[in-house]
Amino acid sequence: MKLQPLVIGDLIAKVPIIQGGMGIGVSLSSLAGAVAKEGGIGVISAAQPGYRDADFNRDTLSANLRALGKEIKRAKEISGGGIIGVNIMCASRDYEHFVRCCMENEADLIISGAGVPTELPGLVKGSSIKIAPIVSPPKSARVLLKLWDKKYQTTADLVVIEGPKAGGHLGFSPQELEKYENTGYDEEILEILEIVRGYEEKYEKHIPVVFAGGVYDRSDIDHYIGLGCDGVQMATRFVATRECDASEAFKQAYLEAKKEDIVIVKSPVGMPGRAIENQFIKDTRKAREAVVRCNHCLKQCDPATTPYCITAALIRAVKGDVEHSLVFCGENAYRLDRIVTVKELMEELTAKG
Repeated sequence: MKLQPLVIGDLIAKVPIIQGGMGIGVSLSSLAGAVAKEGGIGVISAAQPGYRDADFNRDTLSANLRALGKEIKRAKEISGGGIIGVNIMCASRDYEHFVRCCMENEADLIISGAGVPTELPGLVKGSSIKIAPIVSPPKSARVLLKLWDKKYQTTADLVVIEGPKAGGHLGFSPQELEKYENTGYDEEILEILEIVRGYEEKYEKHIPVVFAGGVYDRSDIDHYIGLGCDGVQMATRFVATRECDASEAFKQAYLEAKKEDIVIVKSPVGMPGRAIENQFIKDTRKAREAVVRCNHCLKQCDPATTPYCITAALIRAVKGDVEHSLVFCGENAYRLDRIVTVKELMEELTAKG
């Protein structure tokens, strides 16, 4: 079966694969640009993109906005006109500023999760930028699309369903994660597809749906497209590429991970997360790590009580201190065994079965 293009309004990706946004600094312009150049959709993470800026600790917001603008423009240049999106966490204290930065720097798409992006349509009103919520349980899709319809008289341009096998922050309770480990997630995908179809009819437009979470190879892609999805979003596979913006030590941590090393952790964001178990995770299970400096990244975070500073933990990870940091990953990270180029990976994923 030949893969069909992913069409999001007037945006057409030749390959129906979205590279998932990974912060801090794991998916910036090098990775996103390379994926878009190969016909997919490259996604930059808006989670502290300015972490390398000299002013990051003095004026975090300004550093992040400068960096995000530069990364969007550089990704566009690398891609040769390909589609570049930005993933913005709803939990971010500077959410509105990041949305505005995406519009000013001509990103094509905003993908938003780690919370419910209730205000996003109002923030992009009058812009041509496309918006895509990340939903997990069918209830989240039903509630959000109903809210957008009622409050803004609009709907999504794309819907990303994030399943329980994803990496990083997860939109499920620990009990739900345990349940879906045994039952799978196909029934929920079909339910969300049916919810979306109702808004397609009302707004007389096609709303593509992609599935994310544990998508590893071509057989997975074919499975989700067979269910009725228009494409997939993948993140973990793109870490093990030469173009990934993370350090070589970060990539090596994926290659060395065993299945039993991949665990569910509690994040300061207030959601479960999937990561590679290391000394940092073991230590923070026993006692909280004192916050030395606060960059005011999250809406709901108290430096006096948070188990650790997620910004500091993720920066240590991307820079290569993988034993004393938070190394987010998807459930299938242990299957990786080599570093390839984005071109090689995309050729593998699109080759006819």
